[in-house]
Amino acid sequence: MADNHKPEVWLRGPLEGIPLLLQPIAHALLQAREEVNDLMSGFPEILLWVKPVGMASPGFHLQHLAGVLDRLFTYAKGEALTQHQLTKLSLEGKMPEIDYSVITLLEIFNRQIDEAIKQLSETDELILTEKRGVGRAQLPSTVIGLYTHAAEHIMRHVGQLLVTARILRG
Repeated sequence: MADNHKPEVWLRGPLEGIPLLLQPIAHALLQAREEVNDLMSGFPEILLWVKPVGMASPGFHLQHLAGVLDRLFTYAKGEALTQHQLTKLSLEGKMPEIDYSVITLLEIFNRQIDEAIKQLSETDELILTEKRGVGRAQLPSTVIGLYTHAAEHIMRHVGQLLVTARILRG
């Protein structure tokens, strides 16, 4: 954290406008945003797509963080992925033809966090146990299951990004 005296997001109290049952998910997403932005501040562009000892690159993690939120929150709405989302998924981890900077990838991630928080704020707690299909196979989940998985998946990749970025920085 940039401010070592600031408590983690979940210890700062309830978030206004977020249903009570969704507070932990919103807290985790906002914590991820703080940690990723702090970690990647001043990160050398030349290291963005480097894969130390075959690990995923920081660029992949930044792409995946935004992409997985977009996809899982789309499923939570009961919608199928668009062709655009599927194309973005297939390109995750590949150095893009357009040279994305660390700042650009952070902006995309931050925008996706904002959209996720907005969706959480608009979610009626009464639908949290409604069934939702995941992927082409329509594997079974629920709205709360998708939101929870999104939060834990994001935090898993934040941890991986933290290790990779620190290894690359030396």
